[in-house]
Amino acid sequence: MRIAIASDHAALEMKAALAEYLRGAGHQVDDLGPNSGDSVDYPDYGYKLAQAIAGGSADKGVALCGSGIGISIAVNRNPACRAALLSEPLSASLAREHNDANVIAMGARLIGIEMAKACLDAFLNTEFGGDRHQRRVDKLSNPDI
Repeated sequence: MRIAIASDHAALEMKAALAEYLRGAGHQVDDLGPNSGDSVDYPDYGYKLAQAIAGGSADKGVALCGSGIGISIAVNRNPACRAALLSEPLSASLAREHNDANVIAMGARLIGIEMAKACLDAFLNTEFGGDRHQRRVDKLSNPDI
């Protein structure tokens, strides 16, 4: 699977660990930055990630910042993205199964790397349920349905 990953400076260590973990699992990972601990603005990297999803260069995305809140808001500004901010595996599975989330967002200051890996596994190993959920997901992009 092609996975884009982006963060701000607060989540640099988690981004590196998750990118390595994903590569070890056989995924193609596009690290969209940043590449140093210098202070950066999370919207810049959230928008890069959203463009990768919308443009088709990535199948799924991983968005990280200190809390996960800011970068998830930035990603969700793009109508092609359905970023779910979460901190435990059950929500990761439900985000995929019920909402067809294509981006997982997490806060590096709120959860540890091992929990982030567990969330990522649940996210990537759960299929969208379709059926009744499809109608609801369609309304996310077109509320007039």
